Amino acid sequence: MLVMKDDIIEKLGEDVERVGFGPRYNGKNSLKGRKIKILDSTLREGEQFPGCSFTNSQRVQIAWTLDFLGVDAIEISPIISRQHMEACKKIVQAGLNATIVAHGRALRKDIDQALECGASFAALYHSVSDIHLKYKLRVSREEALSRTLDAVDYAKAHGLQIRVTLEDASRADPEYVVAFAKELERAHVDRISLPDTVGIMAPSGMYNLVKHVKDNVNVPLDVHCHNDMGLALANSIAGLEAGAEQVHVTANGLGERVGIADLAQTSLALKVLYGADVNIRFNMLFEISRLIEEYTSIPVPNSAPLVGGNAYKHKAGTHVAAVLRNPKTYELVPPKVVGNRRRLVFGGLLGKTGAEFLLRMFGIEAETETKKLVS
Repeated sequence: MLVMKDDIIEKLGEDVERVGFGPRYNGKNSLKGRKIKILDSTLREGEQFPGCSFTNSQRVQIAWTLDFLGVDAIEISPIISRQHMEACKKIVQAGLNATIVAHGRALRKDIDQALECGASFAALYHSVSDIHLKYKLRVSREEALSRTLDAVDYAKAHGLQIRVTLEDASRADPEYVVAFAKELERAHVDRISLPDTVGIMAPSGMYNLVKHVKDNVNVPLDVHCHNDMGLALANSIAGLEAGAEQVHVTANGLGERVGIADLAQTSLALKVLYGADVNIRFNMLFEISRLIEEYTSIPVPNSAPLVGGNAYKHKAGTHVAAVLRNPKTYELVPPKVVGNRRRLVFGGLLGKTGAEFLLRMFGIEAETETKKLVS
């Protein structure tokens, strides 16, 4: 497998800044040069997508592929079933570079399963919104905090690194969220995740939520944004701009209901548009997208950015003509960067330049009238 050299990606970022005036409109951003960690949750959140399920051999293969891709952390949930537990054990034992995060509830029995699978990092989640506390868990705010702190103390006593996810934080009382986070800081948690669990946030709202916590707590923050309103990517980046350091993604954007931020879109946008430091082999993005499609039989939409069948397919005659002269006219990112390929559609909208190109493919030199007839 050919690995895209870093200097090619860096040059691409320079090209984006040089070609046109888009960067002037985008303005300065706080992500340029910042190290942003990518946590892939395809093996946890992704399997919550309706119709998505993997075998254990597939889970291990996906973990290996994600690790070679360069993600910083891989999340899996050993509490789901014995099969998931065995997969988690195999992935932990594989000795990957990525941190393996065992995901579960803020309960001692779930922590025991994280320990059983051999993970050194556990993610514990507990709801913090009043609607969840009342109708899902039927506990008070005080009980929610007490239960979570007990789980954190138990996990720490067993030598685990801990991330606590404040489920439904985007619908919770902001002051309760901060108070909860401060108690987690006192308990020495290693990370706090702020999810937009039902996709209620606008980007400005996600920014404000993360900044509110960041201004009050000195613990590294994650963002985990659901795509119910189509804003998962925008909200994720807004949260990172506000000070979060790690973003949660899945291959093909899979996840509960309509999923979370997409791995390909998020990582490349961070690198190309924001100049962030992300440790990803971008030319594997198409490959891993198709691997997940093969394993799940869930088709990648043709309209999917970067990895979709239409991402580099040009149809209109004027577009085809321009791309033949200079692909940058209609391609921000060359297809080879993500492992995709360019396609030209020769149909009813084909212009003279496209017709000429088509005829030359067959070794035919044609007059202008012939080109018109073909087009």
